[in-house]
Amino acid sequence: MTISFSGSYTADDVEFLLKPMVIQDTPIHEKEALIQSGKKHYSQLLTHESLPPEHYLPLFYQALALNQKRMAEHLLILAKSILANRPDGIVLVSLARAGTPVGVLLKHVLKRYFNIEASHYSISIIRDVGIDQNALRHILQNHQPNSLVFVDGWTGKGVIARQLAASLQAFAISEGISIPADLYVLTDLSGSAAVAASSEDYLIPSCILNATVSGLVSRSIYDPDTTAATDFHGCVYYREFEQHDLSRYFIDTILFCVEQIWRGGFATFEVCSQDRLQLQEISQALLQWITEHYEIAQHNYIKPGIGEATRVLLRREARVLLLQDIDCEATLHLRWLAKARAIPIDIFPELPYRAVALIKEMQL
Repeated sequence: MTISFSGSYTADDVEFLLKPMVIQDTPIHEKEALIQSGKKHYSQLLTHESLPPEHYLPLFYQALALNQKRMAEHLLILAKSILANRPDGIVLVSLARAGTPVGVLLKHVLKRYFNIEASHYSISIIRDVGIDQNALRHILQNHQPNSLVFVDGWTGKGVIARQLAASLQAFAISEGISIPADLYVLTDLSGSAAVAASSEDYLIPSCILNATVSGLVSRSIYDPDTTAATDFHGCVYYREFEQHDLSRYFIDTILFCVEQIWRGGFATFEVCSQDRLQLQEISQALLQWITEHYEIAQHNYIKPGIGEATRVLLRREARVLLLQDIDCEATLHLRWLAKARAIPIDIFPELPYRAVALIKEMQL
């Protein structure tokens, strides 16, 4: 079994159940062609990251200043809900990589304000591939199945939430162990999370950056042709970015804000009472409208919400960026990225989310 590591976090913050590896760099255009042709799955390919441009980094600090209070409140709400739903022990299992900073923060919040010492693992889950079963087995060597709490940053279309449920159902059949498929997120756009602090498409500051806010760890990688049967899913550790790492800075900044909110009186905060069915209907209606309006071949090319749109503009070949409001402060970084990469922007005030990005369909 692969030895775990903590990235650029402390060993007490998180245990990444991922295998650091070296993988060939695949340029974005080439990667898109391989994925869309069906020759490769996206999890088999990685475009190597570079450091954020000088003029882009200030957008992260601005987003942090504008949204840290809301994120801090939502962390407290989630922690309170986790406590209510896991009275016999808590093991945080964040979904790498957007869930990792959230898991680290929740671990600190649970310890500082609720006197709960929760273990925290970050593991891979990949669309069409599923959750890393070796990582699950590793966790279950020391923890009870009903103590696991799956954590992510947000939902877009709900693909990962559905993949989690399907993976855990398959795991229950193959291993005879049932694990609650509840997904906890800061904001649930698609109505697919079990618990969310919000359903608003707001800017979670960590989504603006890649590895330098996520423990210097890449998104997860899985190639069935090169992965041993006992290996965890893979990742790249960007050691060369250590001097520019903001992972710990981000955690400390949010925790300072949590402390201010706690001192101001947190007792009145409650979990968001959202109509999940209504959120699902909104999501499906949007996907149908975009599919028809832009003649999209499949829903995989549609990425709703600020977080998902940011991923597209950072990592994929984008066709167009849809915005609710051209002057919205929460999408300033998206407009910067779109301009830098000559991606057209369409404005639709009736959009239910602040942003949607469409992946360019390649001429194969």
